[in-house]
Amino acid sequence: MATHSIVMTYALWLFGWAGLHRFYLGKRTTGAIWALTFGLLGVGWIVDLFLIPGLRRDVANKYQFGRYNYTIGWLLLLVGFFGLHRFYVGKWATGLLYLCTAGLCGLGWLYDILTYNELVSEANERWISGDPLLASA
Repeated sequence: MATHSIVMTYALWLFGWAGLHRFYLGKRTTGAIWALTFGLLGVGWIVDLFLIPGLRRDVANKYQFGRYNYTIGWLLLLVGFFGLHRFYVGKWATGLLYLCTAGLCGLGWLYDILTYNELVSEANERWISGDPLLASA
């Protein structure tokens, strides 16, 4: 079952010079390279137009499908430093911390861009296993 939306991936690809579509698909290293080199000076960005379907298939095997939707979480992550994406997966304490500190002055938000897929996957695993802390979230 697909965990990441093809529509969201291509929408983020429009900002490919920043590597957001690669971060969304769990490709941290190349996402960082794209962010630092403006999508390999645009060449990598154009190539990604054709690579996205394969990258998306690969990500479906890497992350846990479940109650928490990756696309919704990423949309909440991208709207700002308010911690909404952390509230969404049941991380109330850090959500409040982000809300009060503007995502720890942006640094926590940048960290979450690198690791948010794992956070959603862990929340889905706990929900599937019946963890009482997240089952009611």
